[in-house]
Amino acid sequence: MTQSSSPALHTSALASLPLLARGKVRDNYAVGDDRILMVASDRLSAFDVIMGEPIPGKGELLTQMALFWFDKLGHICPNHLTGENPESVVSPEEAAQVRGRSMLVQRLKPIPVEAVVRGYLAGSGWKEYQESQSVCGVPLPTGLTNAAQLPEPIYTPAAKAAMGEHDENIT
Repeated sequence: MTQSSSPALHTSALASLPLLARGKVRDNYAVGDDRILMVASDRLSAFDVIMGEPIPGKGELLTQMALFWFDKLGHICPNHLTGENPESVVSPEEAAQVRGRSMLVQRLKPIPVEAVVRGYLAGSGWKEYQESQSVCGVPLPTGLTNAAQLPEPIYTPAAKAAMGEHDENIT
């Protein structure tokens, strides 16, 4: 992917489609009863808080990474992609807001789990470690400090919380 030439998109504004939800990073719009346009903004979220300054190109990068993995794993696990061009469902004036940062997907019931791989002990992982010497049930060596590099990456899934609430680690 090349560097984004478009300005940072903090919040999409698509008047041609009804807004379903605005998450920490993505804005979801209804496309009929059976599809959703997922627009990845450039918003930055850390510790379940949306920061004020967006990162230009972040939404495009997230979308391109997701599309890469959906393509690579599609023969193993079906996904929700429709294969349709996201620009085809918005007005010509709105096309720049979705270009390269959106996916048109089937409307399905989501599984509210976030896959987190940690290489460093920080955030909610640090808080849990201080209480139990483990993160999501994964025992860790004693004596680690905040933001310490872990001996090896660990998988720590989290239950996705509603907007304004904190995701909860799964043990």
